[in-house]
Amino acid sequence: MDPRMTRAEQNLMLLQRLIPESEGFYIWCYDRAGSLIASSCPQADREVLDRAFRVLGGLEKACACAADTRTDRPRLLGSSIGMQWAVTFESERRHDLIFVIGPVFYTAQTASQLRPALSPYTHSRENAPWAAALCAMAPRLPVMSYAIFVRYVALVHNTLTGQQVGPDVLAEDLGPSPRPVQAAPARDRTQVYWAERALLQMVRNGDLHYQHALRTSSLISGGVPVRGADPLRQMKTSIVVFTTLVSRAAMEGGLSPEIAYPLGDSYIQAVEDCRDSGELNMLAHTMYHDFIRRVHHLRANPGYSPAIQKCCDFIELNTERKLRAADVAALAGYSEYYLTDKFRRETGMSLSDYIRVTKMERAKVLLESTVLSVQEISEQLAFTNANYFIRCFRQITGSTPAQYRKTRR
Repeated sequence: MDPRMTRAEQNLMLLQRLIPESEGFYIWCYDRAGSLIASSCPQADREVLDRAFRVLGGLEKACACAADTRTDRPRLLGSSIGMQWAVTFESERRHDLIFVIGPVFYTAQTASQLRPALSPYTHSRENAPWAAALCAMAPRLPVMSYAIFVRYVALVHNTLTGQQVGPDVLAEDLGPSPRPVQAAPARDRTQVYWAERALLQMVRNGDLHYQHALRTSSLISGGVPVRGADPLRQMKTSIVVFTTLVSRAAMEGGLSPEIAYPLGDSYIQAVEDCRDSGELNMLAHTMYHDFIRRVHHLRANPGYSPAIQKCCDFIELNTERKLRAADVAALAGYSEYYLTDKFRRETGMSLSDYIRVTKMERAKVLLESTVLSVQEISEQLAFTNANYFIRCFRQITGSTPAQYRKTRR
């Protein structure tokens, strides 16, 4: 092992040995000058994959991440051929070493798919042999589902930093970005349907609390299972379809067609113009958030003062927490007594009633679009027990959660 590597970094290399070689999971360590210090990749493939990282712009992006100190979380790095990496750092030596996890594809590739995707890089005499070698490697290029890749990234990050973070570790939120997948028999169409319903219902409601639904969806489905001419084309097809669905849901939520259609068209054009899989991921997330934010703004009561609207947004974003009046008052900068009085005057209901109603709206979405039990939904919404949750739900909706689910399905 290189003497410049710390105990955490040495542990990381030892950890990698415990992961089955069949996973094709590789860890690379670079210095800030771009020199490769160590790698778990087999020697036979190391030179080709290291060059892929450099030629496809991965190393340049990784160095830019090292210079950006706004977050210490890992980030996904995409490429024009759909090859993905993740980059992270040891917290105490952030500016010294760069750790790269990957590369992976989310679906198996063939030489015939990679060849046109690599064509822009073959004009150089220096790159042509490398591109040919990468195409020849197609049958053994690492293929891993998005969900498994993210779990490995979290494992590496935790080993380096001592943190204990889960699959939502990425600085680039995993978002709704549809990702290409193989047409596997295990694909559960029913679960895909309910996950899609949840995502679109969030748009119709202008629901800013959508992160959980996005993560759930990304674990269930990778998008439209249609094999494109190349990996990037597959991703674009999925995102175009998803953008179309989201724009229609936004119109159902009240967004004017005069706004929704041109907005959707502009995002679709941006997708078509995109040449990097990482940028596609971010573009899909931005599109989804943009439509939800616009519907949310329309549904927000224009008669509320900025302070009360801020409180309402805070409540909608924190339905999984036990919310107290004192917490909301502190957010607005008011005393608890003043806020509760002002809140009732502007909204027509007490703060506690508003919190309960908001939680019940969240419960409706979960009942309609997931298979979570009533007990699990009760816990997710921070109720003390399921009986109290059922009683509140019946008071507000006129039916029990089980009855509501049955009628909606």
